[in-house]
Amino acid sequence: MALVSPHGGGPLNPLLLEGASLSEERKRAGGLPKVRVSSREKGDLIMLGIGGFTPLDGFMTHADWSSVCDGMKTANGLFWPIPITLSVGRDTAHSIRTGSDIALVDQDDGDILAILSVTEKYEIDKAHECATVFGTTDFEHPGVRMVMEQGEVNLAGPVKVLSQGGFPEKYGSLFMSPKETRTLFESLGWSRVAAFQTRNPMHRSHEYLAKVAIEVSDGMLIHSLLGQLKPGDIPADVRTKAISTLAEHYFVDKTIVQAGYPLDMRYAGPREALLHALFRQNYGCSHLIVGRDHAGVGSYYGPFDAHHIFDKIPKGALETQPLKIDWTFWCYRCGGMASARTCPHGDADRLLLSGTKLRKMLSEGSEVPAEFSRPEVLEVLRAYYAGLAEHEKVEVKLSGHSARQGLGT
Repeated sequence: MALVSPHGGGPLNPLLLEGASLSEERKRAGGLPKVRVSSREKGDLIMLGIGGFTPLDGFMTHADWSSVCDGMKTANGLFWPIPITLSVGRDTAHSIRTGSDIALVDQDDGDILAILSVTEKYEIDKAHECATVFGTTDFEHPGVRMVMEQGEVNLAGPVKVLSQGGFPEKYGSLFMSPKETRTLFESLGWSRVAAFQTRNPMHRSHEYLAKVAIEVSDGMLIHSLLGQLKPGDIPADVRTKAISTLAEHYFVDKTIVQAGYPLDMRYAGPREALLHALFRQNYGCSHLIVGRDHAGVGSYYGPFDAHHIFDKIPKGALETQPLKIDWTFWCYRCGGMASARTCPHGDADRLLLSGTKLRKMLSEGSEVPAEFSRPEVLEVLRAYYAGLAEHEKVEVKLSGHSARQGLGT
């Protein structure tokens, strides 16, 4: 059997230039008007470059934006759950002529990322986007805040991507394109591949989810987010080391592949679960594990809203299908990991596991039960938190020294 087709039914559509074309366009980009892009927009650009957002050819028009917000499809009918847009302030938009080319540059280091051929400039109802995509207009929601703080005008048009934003240099072989994962899956003889989305190290609940999926698949892609996270989240290099340690000690060889992708979290809950399934289809995955509160934040979504949304989309909208897993936990009476579908016992017998709870225990130096996380993983995470604590001590010491110097002048 073959891997699932890329989204849209055609071939992968990577927009990253190579060879002479790349050199020529990078030189041309140096002379174009420059627009700085946000971290979220940079991630979207790189996904367009490596083919992760196949078959899109750039940033969405107003007709696309409207249709995606209200109907989860582009103006030409392609299923797409979240707008992929680029925004600027009104003054910048006024200086850009429709039909012209501009260079898109990293807001942090000025690296030229892409050339955008501007076909349209348009303003949007930001509150409407938030209400449809996030299900709320509450400014405390990080995704809502991201949209409400972006520029007033969206720029649409096709892009030529000129950079991978430093991700290959920073993450090495962990950073894989859809073409690379597909080639690897085929070399392993896999066609039924489950993806596991994570922005956290894997505790016992995650391990259980992964092993359930491996039972019914040829293999598993543990796919870590490498883009921007919330303050307090564990950075990608530590997370990767923890997952590699878990894989080494507790998974059969050649049943999992670990890779990363360049997006920031949007925390869009159910709609983001659909986007996760869509681009995993481009990576060659036939299934996506969808657990409790997938891509959620706070209490904005019900624990299984991301399960239910897959039942509401048109048949055939996605080839990649959800593996819906109920709430998972350690049950002391069962003597192992279980879910609400398999365990008949009550809450008093259950140890509920979550990344948030694990981070809290580690940051406070609390004892972590063996049922919560594997000891080899805890060793990696404790070393990270010990380093943070030591760094904070140094900062406090330096701060106090500076204050004393100030008092003496």
